Amino acid sequence: MNGVETTAKAIKRHLVRPGEHAVTDEPMVLTTLLGSCVSVCLFDPVARLMGMNHFLLPMRNPASREPVLATDAGRYGLWAMEILVNELLKRGARREQLRAKAFGGANVLHEVTDTRPDRFNIGASNAAFVRQFLERDGIPLIAQDLGGLHGRQIHFYGGDYSVFLRRIPRAGVERVLSDEQRYLQNAIVAKQRGVPADFF
Repeated sequence: MNGVETTAKAIKRHLVRPGEHAVTDEPMVLTTLLGSCVSVCLFDPVARLMGMNHFLLPMRNPASREPVLATDAGRYGLWAMEILVNELLKRGARREQLRAKAFGGANVLHEVTDTRPDRFNIGASNAAFVRQFLERDGIPLIAQDLGGLHGRQIHFYGGDYSVFLRRIPRAGVERVLSDEQRYLQNAIVAKQRGVPADFF
């Protein structure tokens, strides 16, 4: 019993925050909290490499003239996926051996946005984007839990590449949403001022 407890405590954990990614060859746990954001757990079981990202929006509005800083690139799905894939390949993974699991994309920001059916839905757009990206790149999506109304806490374990998921009730997801809501509010204000927003 003591050996099991010691082993469990010895497993390293790393929290992946919005806009971040992590890649490792250690049998550790990558964890994150998701609202409308999406995280992709990508791994090469042969090279024993794994990685996770956490992005806020599918892509940047091409009309925006502001440069994308390296520190902001991970906020956007297009860059977040490219960064994660390239980092894994650079560490020795092979594209044909990559496998993906994707989570998040809930419609948890509906109070902040308009709830009309034709209104932009960040969660649904994130989920659609990641499916299209993986299909286009020929990376099998072997597990997914996307959409819905609840936040999620996920733990990606490098021992066998399993993902443990816990749904977070709406009442308990406020801390998860704070970054997303702040980012969304800034975009809404920018739109009202006539500045091109990143997802409208």
